[in-house]
Amino acid sequence: MIVAILALAAVALYLSAAGVLARPLMTGGQPLARVGMTMATLAALAHAGLLLSAHRGTLDLHFFAALSLVAWIASALTLVVNLSRPVAGLGILIFPLSAVFLAMDAFIAPRTAPEAMTWQIELHVTIAVLAFGILSIAAALAILLAIQERALRRSKFGHWLRALPPLTLTEVLLFRLIAVGFVLLTLTLVTGTLFVGNLFSQHLVHKTVLSIVAWIVFGVLLWGRWRYGWRGTRAVNLTLIGMGVLLLAFFGTKLVLELILHRTG
Repeated sequence: MIVAILALAAVALYLSAAGVLARPLMTGGQPLARVGMTMATLAALAHAGLLLSAHRGTLDLHFFAALSLVAWIASALTLVVNLSRPVAGLGILIFPLSAVFLAMDAFIAPRTAPEAMTWQIELHVTIAVLAFGILSIAAALAILLAIQERALRRSKFGHWLRALPPLTLTEVLLFRLIAVGFVLLTLTLVTGTLFVGNLFSQHLVHKTVLSIVAWIVFGVLLWGRWRYGWRGTRAVNLTLIGMGVLLLAFFGTKLVLELILHRTG
């Protein structure tokens, strides 16, 4: 009962926050960032309570639980970043997804006991989830950057632009987040090599290879930014490609193993 109440409250608050932040897109009114982010903070607190109660306060890496955890991290990081940079517009993308993934975990996912993990594996997983969360926000920023640049090229200065962060801030923050995510992704690969036995085993080979490919994509992007000043469409495309590959690495193999092969096996 408590889990259901927390889930419904968090979903409602996430969606309400996104609606408030998206208000300038629909009505042309003034952005209500403080109200929207306050709602999102309450949603994130309820979401955290749900994760603690439903999963016994442990790291649960089953498909729906992992989605919910990553969504909470992305929402929490959006709130933290907004304390120093006006990025409330990110919530228009992040908060509805958090509501969907939270609802799936609370109302659709089967309840299974979390797998026992050593502290080394927990450290590896924690770094990996943080990397994924930060790079998810970078991908959302890349989408906003593409929307803004397209509007500017077409000289469409609609009132909805007020709901988005300034263009220059979006680009600078994008590369800072990618740099942090790249460092964490590097640590993920390093700790995986050190702590995960048989990293290229049958069930881990796809995840490992795809993670390395994503690491290369983000590394090339950062090198191109430093060496040639890459920006705009190239930066957006590489960010989304890298995130797409990372999404397959984190959740593609988990989807196949847990929801497809498990049911057909």
